[in-house]
Amino acid sequence: MEKTRIWKRFMPCTVAGTMMLSLAACGNVNSTNEVRGTANTDTSQTEFDIMGGMSALSTDYNDKIVLNQLQEAAGIQIKWNCMSESLGEQVNISIAGGELPDAFIGVGFSNYDISRYGDDGTFIDLTPYLTEEYMPNLSKILEENPDIRSAITMDDGYIYGLPAGERMGTAGIGAEEDYSIYTIPQFAMINKAWLDDLGLEVPTTLDELHDALKAFKDNDMSAKYYGNAPGTTIPMSTGFDEWCWGQNIFYAGFGFTNWPNDVCNDLVLRDDGKVEFVCVTDQYRDAITYFHDWYAEGLMDIEMFSQDSTQLIAKCSQGYVGVSTWWYIEEVMGDYAEDYVFLPILDGPDGTHNVTVRTGGGINSGQLNITKACKSPANLLKFFDMWYNPEIVMQLHYGPIGVYFTEQDENGVWLSITDEESRERYGKGSGELKGEQEVFGPKLILSEYYLTTFKMEDRAIERLTDLNEFWMPYVSSTTTYPVDCVFTGRELDDIDWYKSDFETTVREQEGLWLKNGGPTDAEWESYIERLRKKCGMDKLLKVYQEAYDRYAGVGNK
Repeated sequence: MEKTRIWKRFMPCTVAGTMMLSLAACGNVNSTNEVRGTANTDTSQTEFDIMGGMSALSTDYNDKIVLNQLQEAAGIQIKWNCMSESLGEQVNISIAGGELPDAFIGVGFSNYDISRYGDDGTFIDLTPYLTEEYMPNLSKILEENPDIRSAITMDDGYIYGLPAGERMGTAGIGAEEDYSIYTIPQFAMINKAWLDDLGLEVPTTLDELHDALKAFKDNDMSAKYYGNAPGTTIPMSTGFDEWCWGQNIFYAGFGFTNWPNDVCNDLVLRDDGKVEFVCVTDQYRDAITYFHDWYAEGLMDIEMFSQDSTQLIAKCSQGYVGVSTWWYIEEVMGDYAEDYVFLPILDGPDGTHNVTVRTGGGINSGQLNITKACKSPANLLKFFDMWYNPEIVMQLHYGPIGVYFTEQDENGVWLSITDEESRERYGKGSGELKGEQEVFGPKLILSEYYLTTFKMEDRAIERLTDLNEFWMPYVSSTTTYPVDCVFTGRELDDIDWYKSDFETTVREQEGLWLKNGGPTDAEWESYIERLRKKCGMDKLLKVYQEAYDRYAGVGNK
């Protein structure tokens, strides 16, 4: 019998504590007569109090050059009460005691708390202000990116916070399509020098990779080619179900890649809009059975289930490993990097493959929330609409022009200060300089900004170039479950109740089958029954399906 459920909800990690607030008797109207769905036309208030978070390195917000310039342009003054410590405690005291600021900034409220505080009238509905009249910059972004509106629309249909998030994708390097830097989290690589020495081609199928790994092992290539101690060759070493260094990329030969992700590890969205767990499909069973043979033959590292990334890099950088996974060849292979090349996505035994892509750069609305204490929201939102200008958000995120951004290239794209320049001018590295200058809040950085406004980090350019030019041609479907779906309180309770047990069961069973073989028909049936009856698989599917349907419905309006 399933254990008795105790329904509970905690504040987000950035707002620590369990203080619960009673819901207002009438959630549609707050103390300032702000009616949800209707804009407040009062413009008499020009001085505002804002409470929120800030970096421990940050200078006082009242002294921020960019913030002061924006306030002057908007015709308002803000008293900032921002802190790097005790934020959760102070926010709880403010809300529970009814001593509200005009807005909270940089708190990181969860969707659950945003919905709750919107329902009881603590946070006002911003929907009527997201128009060209009040917020022309943001309204244009929402019109061009309906998925962002979906991500900030709560389950009741209202919006209680401005969007924030950083989307780094292939549009930032000039690609026609914008794919997140997280789209394919694992890049596989193989020692081509060893292949050449053995007279072998770069594999294009799993069976060919199997034969290459066996040749690496049989010829002890680490000892033969690099002069390492006899018996040190590890044909393939990865982590197990790890984000960028797991074995999951090789499952593509069976029609899927079960990436670890922010939703259940095996959840995928099909092209028809239906969600499913790949861990109960025939393809998944076939893959586990197939790769057990590799493990039994000693082709996969016996420490893959226990090692951390530091241990993996140590093995690779000493020339022991023939095949591994990581974002960058240079970072994992060290001095031996020039001997390695990327492995293509490999065809499986039936000649097909499919990469399950993922997304990233989720959007949230917990970085700026206006409260019922605010008399003139339109005046305050005029100030925050300027944050959605690319050159402004650039300076809020990194630092002012003339401080963090020192010059422009021939295309007018701003270049950031180098670490050497920063130390020479300010006596600190560029990372510390950014920490001092950064402002927390509703900062929305879209991929195209890196092409039009400020230069992307070199390593990110390299990774996105590899993703776009080498890996994306192997992807047949770019349908993916959005990481910023909004869930109801009851749905979040279901996720909290079942998700951990579900993922732990799948992970442990997958590891056992890879090591020990299986599954038999009886084991497979018992496994599915356990997921369904003990781990809430059907309830989780229902939750994720309904949340996605709402998300898609908002985006298509």
